[in-house]
Amino acid sequence: MWFRRVEIREIERAKKALPHYFSVFSGKEKPNFFYVKQVEVYFDEEEELKELWKIHGEGLEKLRENDLKENPEKSLLDLKALIAHKILEKCELCEIKCHVNRFDEAGYCRVKESLIASDFLHIGEEPELIPSYTIFFSGCNFRCVFCQNWDISQYRVGVRYSPKDMGTKIGVAYARGAKNVNFVGGEPTPNLPFILESLKYVEVPIPVIWNSNMYMSKESMALLDGIVDVYLADFKWGNNQDALKYSKAPNYWETITRNFLLAKKHYKAEFLIRHLVIPGHLECCTQPILKWISENLGKDIRVNVMFQYRPEYKAHKYPEINRRLTNEEMTRAAELAGEFGLRNALVG
Repeated sequence: MWFRRVEIREIERAKKALPHYFSVFSGKEKPNFFYVKQVEVYFDEEEELKELWKIHGEGLEKLRENDLKENPEKSLLDLKALIAHKILEKCELCEIKCHVNRFDEAGYCRVKESLIASDFLHIGEEPELIPSYTIFFSGCNFRCVFCQNWDISQYRVGVRYSPKDMGTKIGVAYARGAKNVNFVGGEPTPNLPFILESLKYVEVPIPVIWNSNMYMSKESMALLDGIVDVYLADFKWGNNQDALKYSKAPNYWETITRNFLLAKKHYKAEFLIRHLVIPGHLECCTQPILKWISENLGKDIRVNVMFQYRPEYKAHKYPEINRRLTNEEMTRAAELAGEFGLRNALVG
């Protein structure tokens, strides 16, 4: 009974931070990609990327002006999928920008074609998300030494589906009670072309959750504008040194904060930000992260300050993080959330 009361209280707090998401779930609004499907654009598939990006910008203006049409011959979603497909020829979907031709070989992320490691109705997410139809892709553009999903993030594993089949599976999950479709990994960013193509076949009004490390390129961020309903976003590191040491992610702080600010401007997009507290990294990471969120995204933002860290994968090679959090560290993390006035924070 106590747990149920806590769950109800947290959902009520989530409603304040995620009004669009709850409106979609209740049927008062449509998921964002439904509107993108109704934006009519005109383009030739053989046009250069520069021209396609120009048309894309015009399409986004139509979206914001609510200039929609039922069943257009070519939609803004069609255009987004085409642009993402062309980017694969010299991949720069994430900030690593390895420029590999992913039609011929796997990129830095170890992704060539999209592989689904697993997909199921997940009940282990935040209460406002469950049950969540969670699609785990293999491959990742990070190399986190403590990764809890290292068996799929660092290897090419899984089943290959066609976008049409994936669209059908999303519809079936919705019929089974899924509140959302949750694209995760590994990391969803290298799979953006597949995801956009799959959404073309989704006819059910299911919100899109982008469960990501937020290390996307500006190009990917532009393609996600109008697609994502909720950014379920990791904010891992409070400085570039730790990000490089433990995740091999250069220019992390500049990239992540840029992308959060870009996402803040995206069409009806909302945030649920996760910060995994790392042992010994409260003052250098937890403190600046929560401070930045409070000052730049607002005190009503939904933030999950997580204590689930455990030393997995290669963490034993780094003695300073080869342990669980202490009670003092957990107490300090909770204090920091309070100090920065984050009213809708989950802590624990």
